[in-house]
Amino acid sequence: MRVIAGTHRGRRLRGPQGSALRPTSDRVREALFSIFGNRLPNSRFLDLYAGTGAIGIEATSRGALHVTCVESSAEALKLLRQNVSDCKMAHQITIHAQTVKQFLARPDQWSGPYDIVFADPPYALAGEFELLFDSRAIDELFAADSWLVVEHAGKTALPAHLGRSAFLRRYHYGDTALSIFAYSGAEQP
Repeated sequence: MRVIAGTHRGRRLRGPQGSALRPTSDRVREALFSIFGNRLPNSRFLDLYAGTGAIGIEATSRGALHVTCVESSAEALKLLRQNVSDCKMAHQITIHAQTVKQFLARPDQWSGPYDIVFADPPYALAGEFELLFDSRAIDELFAADSWLVVEHAGKTALPAHLGRSAFLRRYHYGDTALSIFAYSGAEQP
């Protein structure tokens, strides 16, 4: 794994060795950041299920103002912390060692509102993922006109709405899909 573009372009990142972790491929990461386009510079970025931190580090390298990473796996946290340290990004990336559900239940821990919320849950959890965004308290997580982007198995169909975020578009890359939702703050039907 490596940082694809930005100030840390080409920097190698530590990856899992034969584990259950499933890092986002370089191809999907490159497509993801192309989709973000001008939304990324000076944004506040939330990386849920951060894994090794490759997405958050890439966001920082490409100009995100601040990144918050949430991860609960001990193996992934070790790699995430090492990668952030190796890239000397500790002042730009905050790491929360807890489950996404725990993090979302604690607005006092948020460094938001966030302009981009990226979530790459284990594919087995994608069906339950929508329940995390049902609470009204979640509204404080999102900045006006923000995006929620979910990486998931291409076979998994996500609903038309996740909380107050409405589906915009879905991109396919082999067995992986990226679903983009726009936060409106309005009640969804």
